[in-house]
Amino acid sequence: MEFYTWILAFHVMSFASWMAMLFYQPRLYVYHQEHQENSGFVDVVRIQEDKLYNFIGTPALWATVLSGGVMIYLLPELFQGGMWLHIKLTAALVLIVYHFSLGYYRKKLLDGTCSKSGKFFRFYNEVPTILMLIIVIMVVIKPV
Repeated sequence: MEFYTWILAFHVMSFASWMAMLFYQPRLYVYHQEHQENSGFVDVVRIQEDKLYNFIGTPALWATVLSGGVMIYLLPELFQGGMWLHIKLTAALVLIVYHFSLGYYRKKLLDGTCSKSGKFFRFYNEVPTILMLIIVIMVVIKPV
């Protein structure tokens, strides 16, 4: 099962990259909303939002999902080890929805129709932290 271990390593690296994007993208939205009067600054933030979402976050999302799917395919008995995998996958599904919600807000910010405040995005920025804690605890502790 050496092949599985390499997939697992790739999965962990992909997840770390994806989480980096999920942690930072909402912070860019805070800057975007709170500095609208400074168009030069907002132009730079828009470039960062685009590159982070499209060139780091989305590929890392798909790499995480695909490598996780391969691991489950190679070792389906993971589902027999208790509820930990079900909880982890549920949290991962919520993270995927969160990821695409960031894309939705990005489009709203780009066309100037986002009604959410910087304060909203500060709170929204905590969602991936909570979900990551659940995922890591489930993987490490593997409660029955």
